[in-house]
Amino acid sequence: MSKAIHHRGPDSSGFWLDEALGLGLVHTRLSIVELSELGAQPMVSHCSNFVMVFNGEIYNHLDIRSEIQKKGMDVKWRGHSDTETLLEAISLCGIDWALEQSIGMFAFAVWNKATAKLVLARDRMGEKPLYAGWLGQASGAKVFGFASELKALKAHSAFNNPVNREALGMYLRYLYVPTPLSIYEGIAKLEPGTYWVVQDEKIEKHVYWSMRETVQKRDTSQHVDEGLATLQLESLLTDAVKKQQMSDVPIGAFLSGGIDSSTVVALMQKSASSKVKTYTIGFEDKAFNEAPFAKKVAEHLGTDHHELYVSSQDAMNVMGLLPKMYDEPFADSSQIPTYLVSQAAKRDVTVALSGDAGDELLGGYNRYLWGSRVWSKISWLPFELRKLLGHAVETLPTQAWDALAQGRIARLGDKAHKMAQRLKSVHSHEDLYHSLVSEWDQPERIVKNWQAFSSLHPLTSLERGANQGLIEDDREFMMLMDMHSYLPDDILCKVDRAAMAVSLETRIPFLDHRVVEFAWNLPMHLKIRQGQGKWILRQILYKYVPKELIERPKAGFGIPLGSWLRGPLKEWAQSLIEPKRIEAEGYFYSAPIAKIWQEHLSGQRDWSGRLWTILMFQAWLADQ
Repeated sequence: MSKAIHHRGPDSSGFWLDEALGLGLVHTRLSIVELSELGAQPMVSHCSNFVMVFNGEIYNHLDIRSEIQKKGMDVKWRGHSDTETLLEAISLCGIDWALEQSIGMFAFAVWNKATAKLVLARDRMGEKPLYAGWLGQASGAKVFGFASELKALKAHSAFNNPVNREALGMYLRYLYVPTPLSIYEGIAKLEPGTYWVVQDEKIEKHVYWSMRETVQKRDTSQHVDEGLATLQLESLLTDAVKKQQMSDVPIGAFLSGGIDSSTVVALMQKSASSKVKTYTIGFEDKAFNEAPFAKKVAEHLGTDHHELYVSSQDAMNVMGLLPKMYDEPFADSSQIPTYLVSQAAKRDVTVALSGDAGDELLGGYNRYLWGSRVWSKISWLPFELRKLLGHAVETLPTQAWDALAQGRIARLGDKAHKMAQRLKSVHSHEDLYHSLVSEWDQPERIVKNWQAFSSLHPLTSLERGANQGLIEDDREFMMLMDMHSYLPDDILCKVDRAAMAVSLETRIPFLDHRVVEFAWNLPMHLKIRQGQGKWILRQILYKYVPKELIERPKAGFGIPLGSWLRGPLKEWAQSLIEPKRIEAEGYFYSAPIAKIWQEHLSGQRDWSGRLWTILMFQAWLADQ
């Protein structure tokens, strides 16, 4: 099990075993703070009653030591590791106090010898992964396992858990398997902000921080002064960036030249005593290349900038690594450039700060900007009339729509037909959100035996009604839904697995929970104004970077997947989705897959997103 996740901790490893109990704790270490053996794990508490394995960072751990001292507890600290701080906080003050005090990203397991209880915990935002559950589903074995990645659980001799078809269907819809599901029956992802107490065969689940509760408690009326709110946010971000530069090893940052990463780098450089090392990836295809923008920002800020231009072949060479890297099917194709930029950064640094989460917190995604406008324009129409309008749009073939565009709007036909589908299916702004984030909107037509499994699994936060009545603003509703699932299960998963595959730790200042809570107390006009997102963040960034270096149409961190599937990836893709193979494996119906494959090859539609979900599952399945 340890060898399976060696990449997450290549510097050393250790284990603690109680054979009489049948309990083992194993840790692989990426040394970042307290490089000596005083930071080695598994770590036993000073009282010898607790044993911990810990992944992540507690950025304020020295403050926690001070708080423990204020309580009159005189601890003779062995070293200066945050693991020791957290372990002693749990030992002396309890799990709830320790978690409440901690600012950081983490997943950990701690065994209490006195009570024979195991506690598993995950950070508030879900930056660090943690899987847990019963191994041996196919044989009825009772082995409880937990790990940072599924590959460690699969290495256990009891593992024979079958594919969870409910999770498979949700993966096809959203491009990832949403928490608490995993791709395997019996194995769950711990939800962000929760901990489990495991004793014998009983599992108690506790919530110590909740995004929903944060929204319920918010008070947007407190930030009426725009200037003061901007200063407060800048102060919080500055402190988060400063705390996240805690390291005994070299540290750098990813820089795309966009608003979020540029802000993080600007705040890093402001307080740094030397040039911050920054990293970006460039592509041959200009439509996907943000490297020139990043370079200009880096020059203005005076960073030690590194850019790596990669060819399509470089990117395609990564694809063979993806099934093992992600453990379960994962179809956000920006996983490829994320791996490449992590690989580039690892040559010089062990830690890299990232600008992720600014979009979800401060209204940056395009769907927040135009989704609400679209719904306001069509919601007044009776549903049956919207359906008729959708059918009318579809009567004109995609090629005819493209001809009407005369090159002014790329792939207008494809966009028109997607909008037609929404007109025929959307009843509410909640439906609209699900439509906008769904790839296969009816996965039961693709996954065999879907309905036989659908009632057996816990609801995810993406289920209809999960946030009903909590938020009235359509834009904020989308942002909250993304914070619940898209952010931890897609964005944070993508970054963690890609970076840790090359033994690089990533840190995300926007996900300091104090920043998150502050952002949710901001009124919407400080986030989205005049059709533009992240208004308040732009005001902060303009202090450090000229507006003209930043303002440009928003671009994703992507690859030209559609054209690759028609060209250099065609043979590879064809072999994975050959109808006889699909039917023999028994997970999918082959006919709808064959249909979109032919439509994509002919150029009639761009089905690259849907095809990628199938291809990533097929590649994952072949690796099992």
